[in-house]
Amino acid sequence: MMIKETSLRRDPDLRGELAFLARGCDFVLPSRFKKRLKSFQQQQIQNKPEKKPGTPPPCPSPGPSAPSARPPTPPVSSVPAAPPPISVNIPRFYFPKGIPNCGSNFDEAIAKIEAVFVEFEEEKADIYEMAKVTKACCCPLYWKAPMFNCAGGERTGFVSVHSFVAMWRKLLHSCYDDASKFVYLLAKPGCHYLEQEDFIPLLQDIVDTHPGLTFLKDAPEFHSRYITTVIQRIFYTVNRSWTGRMTMMELRKSNFLQTLALLEEEDDINQITDYFSYEHFYVIYCKFWELDTDHDLFIDPKDLARYNDHASSSRIIERVFSGAVTRGNSVQREGRMSYAEFVWFLISEEDKKNPTSIEYWFRCMDLDGDGVLSMFELEFFYREQCERMETMGIEPLPFHDLLCQMLDLVKPKCQGKITLHDLKRCRMAHIFYDTFFNLEKYLDHEQRDPFAVQKDVESEGPEASDWDKYALEEYEILVAEETANEQLQEGSFEEDYESDELTVPTEIGSKKDKLVISDLSA
Repeated sequence: MMIKETSLRRDPDLRGELAFLARGCDFVLPSRFKKRLKSFQQQQIQNKPEKKPGTPPPCPSPGPSAPSARPPTPPVSSVPAAPPPISVNIPRFYFPKGIPNCGSNFDEAIAKIEAVFVEFEEEKADIYEMAKVTKACCCPLYWKAPMFNCAGGERTGFVSVHSFVAMWRKLLHSCYDDASKFVYLLAKPGCHYLEQEDFIPLLQDIVDTHPGLTFLKDAPEFHSRYITTVIQRIFYTVNRSWTGRMTMMELRKSNFLQTLALLEEEDDINQITDYFSYEHFYVIYCKFWELDTDHDLFIDPKDLARYNDHASSSRIIERVFSGAVTRGNSVQREGRMSYAEFVWFLISEEDKKNPTSIEYWFRCMDLDGDGVLSMFELEFFYREQCERMETMGIEPLPFHDLLCQMLDLVKPKCQGKITLHDLKRCRMAHIFYDTFFNLEKYLDHEQRDPFAVQKDVESEGPEASDWDKYALEEYEILVAEETANEQLQEGSFEEDYESDELTVPTEIGSKKDKLVISDLSA
């Protein structure tokens, strides 16, 4: 609202108020001006026309017909319009089932398979005749059992040419490399990963037909234990995600399929130390059998603590049974370890340079599960080592001095915190772990020449792993012990024949010797 009266503008009181307003003060009109403003506002309200409901607004009255000046037209801009965005065709770069081969002739491959089935009676093949079919498919020999089962042979006992060709044609159109084909043949319908039980038909066929395992035909009770050992070794090496589900990518990164193909060429299965060696199985099972006193195929923490003459600390044994490195709740709930879980423990204990072993023991030492080994956690495990050394009459190194040594050994990126990546990078994880929970190996490291240790770490040649060395040495010891026991038993039989010529006191003495020998052999 504008105040048009010039008398108001000339009023000294109003001018004073305006001056206050210019300085930032509140604007307050004198009372005499408030009355005049109020009457002016009421008059404006009375003169405003009332608008009836539904009445359109009044049209604006036309102004005078005086010509009005038209505003000038702005000049046309000469800037060219932006072109539409060009669509970029990005080629496909992710092939989870392998890169398709456009030049492959599927009809020719199917024709080879059909030609093989013609040789069979009624064009049907059983599991023993699948070897020829496998070769016609250009696959390794020991894929025959998975191919047989995938085509429906497990239900009927045979595979017809029509069922197999339909299965194989579908496989060729969806899988383009060995890893994807292998998963397709072994996995459950709709699954793109492999679980442990998926390997049982494959390994049972190896046990039944490989020439290096013919002696197992007379011992069927060991079939399942050998198969369990091989499955655990496969997942220990290949399943790097610890999920229990082996993916195609994990298969491609491992040497499992190449090792499986070698079984066809090597008759002595012990020459294939990865996964399938029977000597390695023999060592693992004998070690477990020594600890499993009641032979129920389960061991408790007390049984496991007896391994290697109580070399491992009780605190690390508790962590193994805490569920940090085992699947399921049976270990925590029942406090028992199965044979399958013992396979992981033994390989991890005897080969701490293995990536899975480094992860295994890191999980055990990481008490709070934050992915970092703190100084508190290191001191927690080293305290028991000190107590054990004091019991043996050995003066332990103070924790502060030992901590300086370990930090110099590992060289962690973050000061005061050791991560899994730090331990893998330093290549000294086996010395680090033995220092905190394996007293026997820790003392061995202390007595070794540090330059020799560094030389072993820096060697890049194809040297046998610590596990292969351990399995070879233990197998020779077990065979020597078994041979000695057999010789002792044969000697006892010879003594039985010679005892008739001896006097009575000598005969009694020989019986006592036999009792001692039998106790040791038992």
